[in-house]
Amino acid sequence: MDEQSVGVYWDFENIHASLYNNTHGSGSYSKSENRFTVQEPLVDIQKVFDYAASFGNIVINKAYCNWQWYSRYRDSLLTSAIELIQMFPPGSSAKNGADIKMSLDAVEDILRFPHIHYIVVVGGDSDFIPLAQKAKAAGRIVVGIGCQGATNKYWANSCNEFTYYESLEGREQDNLSTELTPDQMIKQAINQLSKKNGTPWVLKAAIRPLVKRLHPTFDEKLYGAASFSELLGRFDAKFATRAGQYDHEVSIK
Repeated sequence: MDEQSVGVYWDFENIHASLYNNTHGSGSYSKSENRFTVQEPLVDIQKVFDYAASFGNIVINKAYCNWQWYSRYRDSLLTSAIELIQMFPPGSSAKNGADIKMSLDAVEDILRFPHIHYIVVVGGDSDFIPLAQKAKAAGRIVVGIGCQGATNKYWANSCNEFTYYESLEGREQDNLSTELTPDQMIKQAINQLSKKNGTPWVLKAAIRPLVKRLHPTFDEKLYGAASFSELLGRFDAKFATRAGQYDHEVSIK
């Protein structure tokens, strides 16, 4: 099964500000005393990364922000191997220009790297509409992610596929700081594929590649299994398997 390549571009302050306003009230983030201070983590980076990885192998993962206020996201950013692009606002009340820089970089990457099939844009700004138009004209599939109530509807409609941040499925909280067991990794991959395809049954052949994208160090041999099929077979009580039209299909019991 050939894997598609994915480029992910985060307007990080945009998504953080949207969640901040949802928590503290509309427009609250734009106040200087709230914006220009160290920010508490609100964005579940991992669940966005996991969703983007369901489309294919993430080969570009860039986030644009004035990072001096976002140091408390450090561990989550490193875990997802995100390249940080520093954006300094030119004035005390000016925009940091992340949307413009991000769009230019994405178009440049589209031209330089023809193997990138999916362009995932994390942010709800209408300024990304021209990017979507250029990317689609170049034959790429544009996937948008933004917050409900803070996403421009025309931007959402310009995407091939758009998902609200609030609808993304995150990892279970008690697993965020511990290593997942193999059955938890498999369950996570099946959940992502099931939600993406709109059916509880997913192709068996699609599970292991997604597990590897979500957990690059995964190896069934670490668990004493000679193959992924052997490892999957150990969890008959948790996963059901049936013959599909082209390959075996698996679902969570």
